[in-house]
Order: sequence, then C-alpha cells, then structure tokens
Amino acid sequence: MSYGQGGPQSQWDPWKPNSQQPWSSGGDDGTPDWAALAEASETRNKRRKLLFIGGGAIATIAVGTAVAMAVVSANGSNNASGNPTNLPASASASNSATPSFAPTSAPPPLDPRDFISTAKKDKAPISADTLFPGTQLTVGTTVYKKGATADTTSCASAAGGKLPQILTANSCTRLIRATYTNGGIAATIGVALFDTQDQATKVKQQAAKNAMVRSLSGKGVKDFCNAAVCLTTANSVGRYAYFTTVGFTDGKNVTNKDSKVFGTGNDLQQFTFDQIIRRGRAQASAATNG
Repeated sequence: MSYGQGGPQSQWDPWKPNSQQPWSSGGDDGTPDWAALAEASETRNKRRKLLFIGGGAIATIAVGTAVAMAVVSANGSNNASGNPTNLPASASASNSATPSFAPTSAPPPLDPRDFISTAKKDKAPISADTLFPGTQLTVGTTVYKKGATADTTSCASAAGGKLPQILTANSCTRLIRATYTNGGIAATIGVALFDTQDQATKVKQQAAKNAMVRSLSGKGVKDFCNAAVCLTTANSVGRYAYFTTVGFTDGKNVTNKDSKVFGTGNDLQQFTFDQIIRRGRAQASAATNG
C-alpha cells in the first residue's frame, strides 16, 4: 500500500520543520524503518548535549569574571590581574571608593573638681542660701534645724584663736557661716573662699591647732562655745576651707565621750563637702552642655 499523491518520497530531516519521517525503501507493507528512527533520535540527542555543554562553559566564564571583579573591589585596586576589558557596567561601578567615616567618640566628662579649684573657673553665684538651703537638714534619721546665717568678706572677723591670722595670710576673700541645732547641741559651719586650691590646703594644715570659726547665734539659738570647751574641725576641698565649732547650748564642756557632738560635727562636714562638690558638678555639666 502506498501513501501520497505520487512523485518522489520526501526526506525526513530531524532539524527541518514539517519534513516527513522516512519510511522503508522496501515499504510495500507500510511499516516504518525503526532502525533509522532510532539512529536519527540518537543524533539529535548528541547535538543537544553539545549545545548544553557549550552554554555551561559560557556561564562559568561569566561567573569567574564577576568573582574576580568582586575581589579586586574588596582589595581597593582598580586593576585586576590580566587587565580585563569590556567589563559590565555593574562591575565597573563596583570599583568606586567605599565611603569612609571618621571614628567618633564622646568627649571625656569634665572633672567637677577642676571648677572648684580656682576662682578663674568657679564663676557660679554663691551665698549662704545656696550653700545651706532650706530651713533644716536631715541626715539619716537626725533632723538639724537651721538657725542664723552670715556672709562676710572680712574673714578674720568671723574667726577665733589663730584662725584670723591664718585666713589673712592666705588671702581669704569670703567666709560664709550657718548654725544648726539638734536637741541641746549647736554647731556652726564656716566656709572660707580662696583664689586657689593651694591656699585652701595651706589653711587646713595651719588650722589644725588652736584655730576655730566663731559660733553664730541668733534665730532662737543662744550664744554657745564662747567660754566652754567645744569640738572644732578644719578641712578643705578645692579652693574652699571649711570649719565646724560644735558644743552644748547649756555651756557644758565637750569631752571625748560625747559621741553625739562628734556625730554632729561629722554630719555637717559631710554635708558641706557634698554641697561644694555639687557646685562643681553643676558647673561641669553646664560647660559640657553649653
């Protein structure tokens, strides 16, 4: 049995569209030549493998070029080994310099003691009210009632014993006092100002014996420590020297056994020290934020 309208039989080309599959030359029975079909299929598969292998090689080269450019950019060099040409736009752009930022760090905090060590830097207003604010002082469970306050530039007039001469010799510029009471105990704290820390330190050392700030009466507090034995202390911080005179309001002498008197002196010294340090901190903070 034959197919078609006659004429020559078309040849089947596996790569040519619409071509007819070949039949056996002895195609009297119309059976396809299966051997020929198998050979044609194998040929087609081989050609496809060659194309796939070729495409894979191109992809590998492209990836290799991209990796090389990435390494060059990371090392900060503009010339890769072998001087590649015709680089993609993206690869060339990757060579641009990476933005750099200078390291930053917060400035070290200012030392509060620097501001209370010299009159040139210690410019904040000062008075009896700023040093000794309020109407009472509470330390732990002990409450001290504030009495009279005083402020003078004649330092010697507010001192006793050898302290007037010591203050004058070291150029005291101001002396501020306040009195506190608790029960039958009264204490006067005096703060003397100097231009430098060295002057205040010398005053503390020289006032170790027979030197005292005069007790300050008034506002309900009678005279005290004018004739009796009282506790006196001297200390300094920065350009400030501070003193305490502590005794009984009934005129009784203070002895080493009077722990409450010594406790009152310690409380007032600590409070005064803290007040002066706070003054330095406030000025250091203002200078930092300003």
